[in-house]
Amino acid sequence: MTLKEDEIRPDQLRKGQQERFAADVRRLLERRAEFVVVPCPACGGRQVTGEFTKCELSYVSCRTCGTLFINPRPSPRILEEYYANSENYAYWNRCIFPASESARREKIFRPRAARLLDICRRYNVPRGTLVEVGAGFGTFCQEIRRLSHFQRVIAVEPTPDLAETCRRKGFEVIQKPFEQVNLGSAAVDAIASFEVIEHLFSPKAFLESCAEMLRGGGVLILSCPNYFGFEISVLREASDSVDAEHLNYFHPASLSGLVEASGFGILEVLTPGELDAELVRKKVLQGSFDLSGQPFLRRVLLEEWDRLAEPFQHFLADSLLSSHMWLIARRRE
Repeated sequence: MTLKEDEIRPDQLRKGQQERFAADVRRLLERRAEFVVVPCPACGGRQVTGEFTKCELSYVSCRTCGTLFINPRPSPRILEEYYANSENYAYWNRCIFPASESARREKIFRPRAARLLDICRRYNVPRGTLVEVGAGFGTFCQEIRRLSHFQRVIAVEPTPDLAETCRRKGFEVIQKPFEQVNLGSAAVDAIASFEVIEHLFSPKAFLESCAEMLRGGGVLILSCPNYFGFEISVLREASDSVDAEHLNYFHPASLSGLVEASGFGILEVLTPGELDAELVRKKVLQGSFDLSGQPFLRRVLLEEWDRLAEPFQHFLADSLLSSHMWLIARRRE
């Protein structure tokens, strides 16, 4: 099943979403005087190189580990208020998620649930409690529940509208940032967090909370953008993956180092993305990215798209070069 961007972000709804996102960002920038300077979220390094500015925010790269991050950035309090009052997320909950849920279920969440179940079986994870951090519209939790593997599924979702949607779907919901959740030490067998860690003020604090909550031998399954992946590497600030909400852009080595430093052993890192080539091609066709002087990319993305698109995307995924990254780790005993 080939995934197309329009299936999960319908083009006819993009204008409304972009308008609401822009309104959210304007409110965020009104508090720019309260932003704080931070060290590298991956390694703690303080030597950085300025890379570019987007949405009036500064993106820098760590000279030690190569992680890209927004610096200075909104404080935890500002971020909590941002998500609690976001017009963008309310629009996703009301319009985009319902319109795209069927495609998302079949092409993203059902395969994602199957992959997570395979991971848990291969690593002999107990079948007690799974927590999804950033449960969104609740579709992944539905797919996990449908497989009847875990005895308890908890949805952590701090955004009010999305948390209410998860409740209506019958889930146990905790409407708080994960760092404020208290389920007790060693109370959880698996934590799944898809496209969340890039939003967090302090990824290390989040990971340490995960380690404390997991039982010994419990697993953490993360996904996030890969800064070294094709789409982000090529488009840089023109990438839609680079936005005001994404504070941290790890790559396989820097994310692995951070996770290990937070009490885990790395089991797997993979980049199973399916959209890199299509996303770059769309930017070119829209006239917002120029391939002048890049004959190889012109051949792949334009001249021989029908023949080369699928094998090229497979190559990116298989070579840790997709901009969508997964990491699986086990809490150290």
